[in-house]
Amino acid sequence: MRLPEYLAELGRKRIEGFPVEGFVYGTGPKFPKIMLVGEAPGETEIHNGIPFSGRAGQKLMEFLAGLRLTREDVYITSTVRSRPYVWREKRDGSIRKYNRPPTAAEIKAHAPLLDYEIEHVHAPIIVTLGNVGLQRLLGKDV
Repeated sequence: MRLPEYLAELGRKRIEGFPVEGFVYGTGPKFPKIMLVGEAPGETEIHNGIPFSGRAGQKLMEFLAGLRLTREDVYITSTVRSRPYVWREKRDGSIRKYNRPPTAAEIKAHAPLLDYEIEHVHAPIIVTLGNVGLQRLLGKDV
């Protein structure tokens, strides 16, 4: 299942001006065994367009294998589709982008995308991977 392009374009437009980069679509079947909702893509994901394909994704795939599931069995998406970053100085004095948690405004900007996926992906179970996804779905007090 893939987001309609008009909705992806809306998400890109709504996040313009924020310190974010790239755009990663959710991936997986329309009728998955579970839906996984992460925080936001990282550096690896924005370069290859595959959710959870970096270090955290490798650990996630190991965990899924322990449940006898594969990437093809699950729908994987994120609360925010663009990588939130902050510039920081490294020990050698160079400056680079580092991942950071998305802001409430960034989460709100991409809210229609996740809402669409939840409505159109028929997953019997939704698993949030961290507080950002959990609070986006169940509220700030959770």
